[in-house]
Amino acid sequence: MRHSRQSSSRATSLVLVAFAFVAIGCGNQSAVKPASGAPQGYLAKTEVPDSLALLPAPPAKDATAFAQDEAVSKEAHTMRDTPRWAQAARDAVLSFPEAADTFSCALDAPVTQKESPHLYAMLARMLMDAGRTTAAAKNHYMRPRPFVAYGESSCSPSDEPILRTNGSYPSGHTTIGWAWALVLTEIAPERTDAILARGRSFGESRLICNVHWQSDVLQGYFLGAGLTARLHANAEFRSDLEAAKKEVAAVRAKGLKPTRDCAAEATALSQKLKVVM
Repeated sequence: MRHSRQSSSRATSLVLVAFAFVAIGCGNQSAVKPASGAPQGYLAKTEVPDSLALLPAPPAKDATAFAQDEAVSKEAHTMRDTPRWAQAARDAVLSFPEAADTFSCALDAPVTQKESPHLYAMLARMLMDAGRTTAAAKNHYMRPRPFVAYGESSCSPSDEPILRTNGSYPSGHTTIGWAWALVLTEIAPERTDAILARGRSFGESRLICNVHWQSDVLQGYFLGAGLTARLHANAEFRSDLEAAKKEVAAVRAKGLKPTRDCAAEATALSQKLKVVM
């Protein structure tokens, strides 16, 4: 029986790995249906914020905003082979269970399927909604990513084949990272500053990873906020949010702590880009 549960858990994790790419890495969802066992989002495709309607076109190459994009990208290059680069590579992972624990240091509590099943599932379902939110603009503009434009590498080379065929604008990672951060501040309001700072650094990791331009990331923050607001109109989401608050309180009562090396993460994140707006 134990072996059966472990096999089922591994199978579910593999499904989440694949579907994370569908949700964020591959913006074109019109031809993709959720795999068996993959989480469903809270919102229908017609209910998520329309990124194509909401966002301006990405900056033209002769625009001041694109000059800023290039300046940020140039500075990000200086962080290669540093702890911040390694952290950006960790932040690139959106597969579960790894991604569920992204904010554990900021939250000062572990996020696991065993101890906080509602929160774990909620984060996974939000990932699906974020993918639908960014898909329209990604597919329409198909903006080349920095590592493609410059003929370079990124911090996640195994993802590069799929990223080359996926639009850079807006940033899907930033969208979900900021949405997660906003929701987690409701779950642990006393940790608001740490959680929001982590949400911002999660987006900035995409710049350091060489897979997004600054304008991609800025619009990702915007869409993440819009998605979070829309989710609060969904009764099922609100129910899971209330359950997640109780779970985190219970985890705290048990004295459970993050399993990540929070000191190392803090050191890495202390390396900041100076020209980011």
